[in-house]
Amino acid sequence: MQVDIFPFKRYLEELQADMCQQLESLEPSARFLKDAWKRSEGGGGLTCVMQGGEVFESAGVNFSYVYGDTLPKSATANRPELAGRSFQALGVSSVIHPKNPYVPTSHMNVRLFAAQNDKDSIAWFGGGFDLTPYYPFKDDCIYWHKVAKSVCDPFGKEVYPKYKTWADEYFYLHHRHEPRGIGGLFFDDLNEQTWGWDFDRSMAFTKSVGRAFLRAYLPIVRRRHVMGYSEQERRFQSLRRGRYVEFNLLYDRGTLFGIQSGGRTESILMSLPPSVSWQYNFHPADESKEARLFNEFLIPTDWANQEPEENYLVETA
Repeated sequence: MQVDIFPFKRYLEELQADMCQQLESLEPSARFLKDAWKRSEGGGGLTCVMQGGEVFESAGVNFSYVYGDTLPKSATANRPELAGRSFQALGVSSVIHPKNPYVPTSHMNVRLFAAQNDKDSIAWFGGGFDLTPYYPFKDDCIYWHKVAKSVCDPFGKEVYPKYKTWADEYFYLHHRHEPRGIGGLFFDDLNEQTWGWDFDRSMAFTKSVGRAFLRAYLPIVRRRHVMGYSEQERRFQSLRRGRYVEFNLLYDRGTLFGIQSGGRTESILMSLPPSVSWQYNFHPADESKEARLFNEFLIPTDWANQEPEENYLVETA
């Protein structure tokens, strides 16, 4: 039985357009460059990138739908029995690098893979979103995770703890023994065989994650992008962006899949920040604002069950 991927494809195209519109609404003049592309082996996509804005130094929202005769190694790492099958892969991926260091970097991805051979077709969903602050605020972290929890709770009380823990484990720089940020949600291999959810339920959950991303992120942007900052804080932001680059090039599954599947390099690497730096053996001064990131926030924390001091509105629709 072949999987009908086209309802999800329509959702992804609508999601991309809506996200671009919402992000543009915060910018006085910067707008997305929209770049359609085709893949010689099959498929293509639409890359939307906005650079040099007053709020967002770089923001990308990518849609891709690719197919081919053989699944790349990154797609079969956890499913070796699928090696050699033809495939279809589609998704929307977004990475947003704000200008103000008090606004966190954020990432979201929702995707569907389908692998076929002469006998059957197997499909699975994956995705999630995570937050990478530079100068974090406790209330922002609480709000971010409360929205994540509100997405999961209609699908079962066990879902948020499971996918929150998976995000903490996945968005981790093993070579530095350091989390990338404060996490969020991460899930993969979501289908009836692995998690007991049929195709429709798996798709409904994945769509909810995609819709909730900007609902979780934009209130933080609006609250923090007007704060004043110094060149020292911009330098620290640039150093921390280096960690983001390291993760994406060494560990990120989407980056690896895109490269191994012959994807479009410019679109794959739009996730990287526009400016970044490395400093040998950097350590923030004790008791500094920079040290608070490491000592208070870059540790797995049960944010969703804490109450914010400020009045953040957590919508569940």
